[in-house]
Amino acid sequence: MRIIFMGTPEFAVPALRALHQAGHQIAAVYTQPPRPGGRRGKELTPSPVHRAASELGLEVRHPASLKSVEEQAAFAELGADVAVVAAYGLILPQAVLDAPRHGCINLHASLLPRWRGAAPIQRAIHAGDEETGITVMQMDAGLDTGAMLLAEATPIGGKTAGELTDELGTMGARLIVDVLADLPAFPPRPQPDEGVAYAKKIDKAEALLDFSGSAAQVERQVRAMAPAPGAFFTLDGERYKVLAAEVVDGSGEPGTVLDDSLTVACGSGAIRPTLIQRAGKPAMPTADLLRGKPIAPGKRLT
Repeated sequence: MRIIFMGTPEFAVPALRALHQAGHQIAAVYTQPPRPGGRRGKELTPSPVHRAASELGLEVRHPASLKSVEEQAAFAELGADVAVVAAYGLILPQAVLDAPRHGCINLHASLLPRWRGAAPIQRAIHAGDEETGITVMQMDAGLDTGAMLLAEATPIGGKTAGELTDELGTMGARLIVDVLADLPAFPPRPQPDEGVAYAKKIDKAEALLDFSGSAAQVERQVRAMAPAPGAFFTLDGERYKVLAAEVVDGSGEPGTVLDDSLTVACGSGAIRPTLIQRAGKPAMPTADLLRGKPIAPGKRLT
């Protein structure tokens, strides 16, 4: 097939590589424009999809918007059979949705209709869902409301958002290759009316650890925010990111340090961070941190 690929983060890279390896003709790759980054935060950094497409020798386009008549005409002139969309990050106008012969097909990182929207992986972990997955769907004008072509589930278990993103990126690559190998074999099925949930974008303020919840809830918050933006607490004016934690026995005023191992009381139960990061420092096991900077029992984390 002649494909337009549209994606931006690392999650989308396996699908791009898989479609290229499967022998499809990729007419162009659309991605978000380069953003300021680097050590000084000023160098323009291309997206992971941009870098992968360049490695594969593919044409890359990164318009700031697809709303103009000119951009829509340039998209249509590619004469694509289908557009594959994976966490692209821009709204697709109806003219874009209609341009490819088979429309636009999206790889969405949830089991639709649960967790439509921008942050399905993080929301599934934070909510305590037992499973999530990939839904391959035909895009329409709504927010992840299109008919489903194929879905596959995977257990969440103790995975972080980063680990689950990697797993689902690989799963999505496999599923989209299967679908495009025999598109008529996957007739569209409307999404159920029941079970709809919306995964709004993660606000950095949500990364502040809420020790008033149960230990299980706090541990899920840690995993949902790992590796970015990173769940955190503050102590004596310094911010500490918690990248991994375990649920342990303990009780006390929520947010209070209970022992020399940085066990922290929650609304019920306690957690113990196992991987932690101070501002400007590399992540390290909590035991290593405490050898250099002890945090005494009775301290209150906020």
